Amino acid sequence: MDKAKIMVIDDEESMCKFMQIMLQKEGYEVTTSQSGNEALNILKEKNYDLVIADMMMPELNGLELLSQVKSLDPDANFIVMTAYASVDTAIEALKKGAYDYLTKPFKVDEIRIAVKKALEQKRITRENISLRRQLRKEFSFDNFIGTSSQVLEMKKMAQRVAQSDSTVLIQGESGTGKELVARAIHYCSRRSDKPFVSINCAAIPETLLESELFGHLKGAFTGAIREKEGLLKTADGGTFFLDEIATTSQAIQVKLLRVLEEKEMIPVGGTKPVEIDVRLITATNADLEHEVKAGRFRPDLFYRLNVFPIIIPPLRERKDDIKLLVFHFIEKYCERLRTNEKKISDEVIKRLISYTWPGNVRELENAIERAVLLARGNEITQSELPEKIMENELPNLVTETKSDNPSLEEIEKAYIYWVLKETGWHKSKASQILGIDSSTLYRKIEKYGLEEK
Repeated sequence: MDKAKIMVIDDEESMCKFMQIMLQKEGYEVTTSQSGNEALNILKEKNYDLVIADMMMPELNGLELLSQVKSLDPDANFIVMTAYASVDTAIEALKKGAYDYLTKPFKVDEIRIAVKKALEQKRITRENISLRRQLRKEFSFDNFIGTSSQVLEMKKMAQRVAQSDSTVLIQGESGTGKELVARAIHYCSRRSDKPFVSINCAAIPETLLESELFGHLKGAFTGAIREKEGLLKTADGGTFFLDEIATTSQAIQVKLLRVLEEKEMIPVGGTKPVEIDVRLITATNADLEHEVKAGRFRPDLFYRLNVFPIIIPPLRERKDDIKLLVFHFIEKYCERLRTNEKKISDEVIKRLISYTWPGNVRELENAIERAVLLARGNEITQSELPEKIMENELPNLVTETKSDNPSLEEIEKAYIYWVLKETGWHKSKASQILGIDSSTLYRKIEKYGLEEK
C-alpha cells in the first residue's frame, strides 16, 4: 500500500524537522518547506494527500496559501497551525475549506489524531468520487442497448431532460427498461452525487405505501412504535423514482401533488409540513390518459407528471435491436457464469427475432441467461431456448374455416387469438399490442368465443 504524502509548511526550521520526524515514524512520506511560495510551486507539480501549514508566515500566510491551494484543487486536504488561539482566525480557515486547525503548542497525539482523521476523510472522498464515476458508467445511457431510430430518439430526449429538474413520466410496457432510463437520467443530472431512491407502488400494499413514501409519527397507527422517515425524505436533494404510479390511490395522489407543487409533505399522523427537495421521475405501463378519463387517476397530478413524457418502445417494435441485445447478454452471462464464450447460429437469431417478446428485454435477457447456463458446448442451439419461443407459430385458425378466401373477421379472430397466446392471455398487454382498449378486446373475445387452451 502506498504511503500517504504530506506537505508541511512552516517558516521555523525546528518545527519542520519535528513534524517530519514525527510523521515519518507514523509511516507517512513527508516533504517540508519554510516558504509558502516555494511550497505552492511544489504543490503545482505534485499531488499531496494532506497539507499542514502554519498560519503566520512571511511572504504568504496560511490563509492565503490555503486559498491558492484550493484554487488549484478544490478537494485538497488542509490543516492550519497557529500560535494564536484566535477563534476568528480558525473559523476563517474552516470557511475557506480547511479540514481542521491546531493551536501551538500542541501535543503529539493531537497531531496524530488530526492527521489520521484528515487522511481518512480524504480516503472516503476519493472512494465516493470513484463510486460516483462507476455508477455513472454503470447507469449511463450507453447501457440502454439499441441503435434503432426509436431508441436513439428516446435516449436523445432523456439526455436532454437529465440536465434540468423537470418532472419526467416514463411510459413503457413491463420489462422495457424504465428504471434503467430513470437511473441514467439521475446519474447524468446535477443531483448525481445525491441519493437515487426507487419504489414499485404495485409491489406494496396500499395500507403500507403511504407510510413508506411519506413516513409516519410514533403512534400514528397500530404498530407505529417509533417515528419513521419516509423514502421521499431519504431521497432529499436527489431523485425519487415511482414505478407503476397508476396503481396509487387518490389519497396518495393528492399528497404527491403537494410534493410537486409545495415542495413539502406531511407524514402519516402529522400536521406539520416537512420541506423536501426531490426530483420526481415516475413510470407506468398503463395508459394514464385512459385512467384519467376512467376517473381512477387525478387529472391535476397527471398534468404535473406529464411535463416531459418519455416513451420506451416495446422490443417487438425494434426488432433490429434484438441481435445486438442477444450478443450483449451472451457476453454478460458468459462472464458472470465464468463459462467459455458462446456462439449462436443465424437460425437461432432468426427464431428470436420472429418472437413477439411480451416480456420485452427482461424476457429476452432471462432466455439468454438460461441458454448460456444450459449450453453444453460452445454454441447456443434451439434446444436451449424456452419452448414457447420454439413453438412461436401463428395458430392455423384461418385455414380451419376451410375457406380459400378468409374474411377480414376470420383473419382478425386468428390474430387476436395469437396475440393473446403470446402474452399468456395477459389482456392488458394484448390490448396494447393490438392497439385497442381493454373493453374492446373483451368484446372481441366474447364475440369470437376465444378461450385459453
